[in-house]
Amino acid sequence: MTLDPELEGAALRLLALRDHSRRELAAKLHRRGYAPDAVASLLEELVAKGLLCEARLAEHYVAERLRKGFGPLRVREELHRKGLPDEVIDPHLRLSDDRWRELITMAHDKRFGPAKSQDPREQARRGRFLESRGFPVGLIRSLLFDDQ
Repeated sequence: MTLDPELEGAALRLLALRDHSRRELAAKLHRRGYAPDAVASLLEELVAKGLLCEARLAEHYVAERLRKGFGPLRVREELHRKGLPDEVIDPHLRLSDDRWRELITMAHDKRFGPAKSQDPREQARRGRFLESRGFPVGLIRSLLFDDQ
């Protein structure tokens, strides 16, 4: 099957903006009216050429989200929504306990400052914030209660 140059151009323009998962790119191209068979063929070719790489997407996405103060649970969920399987995501979220501790501390301190609170209501508020950021409960408890 010969590829439609217009379809290929549309896909390359999208990939030039940022990495996409197969699911995301296919959905965007389908919304633009391209035939499912043509899109599927193009995706295979883009993968073969290394232009569409979900491992690269996961690597960049995880690094960006961690830099912005998000935890592993939220990042994993966001990548699942993009259509990435755990096998692609897991290698990028395997960090040492010390690194996770450093990341949750940075997220906490950016929002609340380095001072710990003894007030149970304030601790609960901080815990809810960190949980919404996608940090595991055990890590949150460790940060909020073990250092006191």
